[in-house]
Amino acid sequence: MARLSDLKPVYRLFMEAYPFRSIDWRPGAVLSKPLAESRIALVTSAGFYTPEQDPFDESILGGDWSYREIAASTPVASLRSAQTSDAFDRFGIETDPNLALPLDRLRELAAARIIGAVAPRHFSIMGSLSAPGRLVSRSAPEIASKLRADAVDGVLLTPV
Repeated sequence: MARLSDLKPVYRLFMEAYPFRSIDWRPGAVLSKPLAESRIALVTSAGFYTPEQDPFDESILGGDWSYREIAASTPVASLRSAQTSDAFDRFGIETDPNLALPLDRLRELAAARIIGAVAPRHFSIMGSLSAPGRLVSRSAPEIASKLRADAVDGVLLTPV
């Protein structure tokens, strides 16, 4: 696990001064049926997008709060990452995007009948947002609505 002392001084100072919000934890939803009957989706903060989609916009002050839908049929190897922070080592996810969006592993779990089904779409957002307000107030509710529309029973969050 990384420590603040492991970071470059500029990032360490940023993290020490950042006004993190205190949020009371509420337990998440409880799976209402067996995992073997559940439809599962993925949400990652790796900043992935497909070759047909626009990359995330690096020029937005505070970070791009939009999201990209990733179809279940998308070849994981085709994904691109818009993650540009030099505080983030992209080598792993560029070598194997399944580390941050384990879609191939999810397909294997469905084939083995460990999960009921792979959701028809998954979602990618940018990590390292210094101003996450619009992500929380706009993008997250839209993603949640789409997950409900897809009758998703559970979501695997893969933060980077």
